[in-house]
Amino acid sequence: MSDKDPVKNEASKTDKRKQSLYFPESMLQEIKEEAARLDRSLSWVVQRAWKLARVDIKKLPSVNDINGEDDDGAE
Repeated sequence: MSDKDPVKNEASKTDKRKQSLYFPESMLQEIKEEAARLDRSLSWVVQRAWKLARVDIKKLPSVNDINGEDDDGAE
């Protein structure tokens, strides 16, 4: 099977490995309520939220950007 095999590529798009994520209780409750309202799974709601927010999240500064470019410790 080559790397360009459509069956292999399709399988990688639907990878269903389990991953634990931890949310504050109030946020988890909100996600559960929205999942129930939408008649969707928690996973679907979180995945959809990521897809909608990822462009904005990528605009956030990295830790290195927050600390500034002067890393010698002087203030």
